Amino acid sequence: MLKAIRWKSFEPYLLIAPAVLIILAFFAYPLLSGLKLAFMHYVLFEPGNIHFSGFENFRSLLEDKNLPQILGNSVLWVILTVGLQFVLGFILALALNKQFKGKNIYQSIVFLPWAVSAFLIGMIFKWLFNEQNGLINYLLVKFGILEKGIPFLAIPHVSIFPVIAAMVWYGVPFFGIMILAALQNVPKDIYESADIDGAGRMTKLFRVTIPYIKPTIIITLLLRVIWVFNSADLIYIMTNGGPANTSHNLPSYIFNKIFYTTDYGQASALGIMMLAILILYTLIFLKATKYDDAGDF
Repeated sequence: MLKAIRWKSFEPYLLIAPAVLIILAFFAYPLLSGLKLAFMHYVLFEPGNIHFSGFENFRSLLEDKNLPQILGNSVLWVILTVGLQFVLGFILALALNKQFKGKNIYQSIVFLPWAVSAFLIGMIFKWLFNEQNGLINYLLVKFGILEKGIPFLAIPHVSIFPVIAAMVWYGVPFFGIMILAALQNVPKDIYESADIDGAGRMTKLFRVTIPYIKPTIIITLLLRVIWVFNSADLIYIMTNGGPANTSHNLPSYIFNKIFYTTDYGQASALGIMMLAILILYTLIFLKATKYDDAGDF
C-alpha cells in the first residue's frame, strides 16, 4: 500500500520528464550557452585567444556605428510588416466570413502564400524588383511612368521596402486564418440583437466583432511581432542587408557577424539584446492590451 502511494506521488513527475528533458536540451542549454558566449571573446579563427571578457562585447556593440540604424530598421520592419499584415488579413477574414459561390476555391488560393517556402518567396520578389528584367520596372516603363528601371534593391534606405512587401504578402494568410476562425465562433444572436437595436455595420464591427475576437487579435499580434522581429531569411535572400547595412535588421546583422566576422561573442551579445527587447515588449504589450480582461462584455 505504501509503495503504491509513493508511486502515485512520483507518477506526474515521471510523465512530464520527457517533455522537460526535451525543453532543457533544445531550449535551456542553447540559451545558457549563448548567454555564456556573450561574455566571452570567441572568434572562430582565433582558437588560442578564447577567454572571458566581461561586458566587452556589449561595450563594442554600443560603440558600433551601424547599431542605431539597424535598430531603426528593426522597428520599421516590424511596424510596417505586422501593421499591413494585420489590416489586410483582417479585411480578408471579413470577406471570407461571408458565403459566396466558389468560396472554398478562393480561400485555398489566398491562403497559398503561407505554404510557400521563404526562400522561394525571396527569389520571386527579388526578380519582381530587379532593375533589368523585373516585372515591376517593366510595367513602370511600359506605362510611361519611368524612362528606365530603378534598382530598388540597391538604393540605400529604399532596399528594405521591397523586402517588407515580400514579408507582408507572406504573412497576410496567417492573420486571415486566425481571425477567420475567431469570426466563425462569434454567436449569431449577438448580431441579431445588434440589428434589433438599430446598429449599423461599423457599430457592429467596433462594438461587437472586435471586442469579441479581441483575445485572438492580441495573441496573433503578439506572436506575429515576435516572429517578424526574429525573421531574417527574406532580407538575407533579397538584399543580404545591403547596400551598406541599410536593410539589415537585428537577426540578419547577427548572421552577418557570424558568417563574415566569425565573432560568436558579439553575435551572442546581440542575441541577448534581442531576447531582452522581446521580453520587454511582451510584458508591455500584454499590460497595455489588458489581455486578462479581453473578450469580457
